[in-house]
Amino acid sequence: MATITIKTIPGDGIGVEVMSEARLVLDRLSALHGGLDFQYHEMPWSCAWSLEHGRMMPEDGLQVLSDCDAILLGAVGYPGVPDHVSLRGLLLPIRMGFDQFVNLRPVKLLPGLDTPLKVAADKTIDFVVLRENTEGEYCGAGRLENPGTADETAVQEARFSRQGTERIIRYAFETARKRASHQLVSATKSNALNHSMVFWDRIFDEVKADFPQQQTRSMHVDALAGLFVLDPASLDVVVASNLFGDILTDLGSAILGSIGISPSANLDPTRRYPSMFEPVHGSAPDIAGRGLANPTGMFWTCALMLEHLGQQELADHLMQALSGVLAQRQVRTPDLGGTASTRDMTNALLQRLDQ
Repeated sequence: MATITIKTIPGDGIGVEVMSEARLVLDRLSALHGGLDFQYHEMPWSCAWSLEHGRMMPEDGLQVLSDCDAILLGAVGYPGVPDHVSLRGLLLPIRMGFDQFVNLRPVKLLPGLDTPLKVAADKTIDFVVLRENTEGEYCGAGRLENPGTADETAVQEARFSRQGTERIIRYAFETARKRASHQLVSATKSNALNHSMVFWDRIFDEVKADFPQQQTRSMHVDALAGLFVLDPASLDVVVASNLFGDILTDLGSAILGSIGISPSANLDPTRRYPSMFEPVHGSAPDIAGRGLANPTGMFWTCALMLEHLGQQELADHLMQALSGVLAQRQVRTPDLGGTASTRDMTNALLQRLDQ
């Protein structure tokens, strides 16, 4: 029997709840497969854990995580712990330490989901955003000048290396080449960011020369945000920097009807290190512990993980079952206008998987 080792980090709030549901679904898939076993090793690291230990994860955290096939994360965030502490204490060290330079976030209107936008009946929302994940605006460089004075100034730096910029853009071109419409949009703001985004545009044009048949365009990120709303069906693949990609993908979730339904993958395409998979939603402390969380984002995230691990048949089975549950419109959590609980959604999916 083949074994897949998964290091899980449930985290805080609803992250703990959707993680338990994910394990139920993965175990059912394992049972249906018959020749595959998932082994879980749970890490207790979270904001709540940090209040007791003074840090988000142990000093040897990356070493602990390195011995696995994939990392599955719930959500991180807890009242009393600033968001920048949790981000820079756990998520960014994992993404950067394991060189997970691709953040992949699909924006796809699954059957049964209701977009708040007007979309023509003959069109569909189905695109992917590829976000640079290890440098750029989130590199953490900067300083505070003249603290405590009237001249106090915060300087936040963005650093774009040739290697980091070229590899995410090249990955985007290769992704676009495999998709139906072969269209690639690059998010820029080179009219205002005269160093970083001019550099980004130049690298984009250099890589483009290696893909002469590829349909491409560069758009200022503000105009691109407008396109997300006005004509999302025209999009296929979007490549963006760390900050721009972060903002655009939250907008992408919103146009699907709920932040709670979107997945993401933090990938090291070279597979030197394990990749990490996490739903886009946060820890939602306002509904934590009440069984109201929508586990769709976590289930979709598990499908991305299975696909990365070479289990395409299981990933397809999971997504077909999830789409079937959503399409029936009978089991819907409160964020989608229904009254179903988290477990109700899971039970419906488990039943669908068995069919």
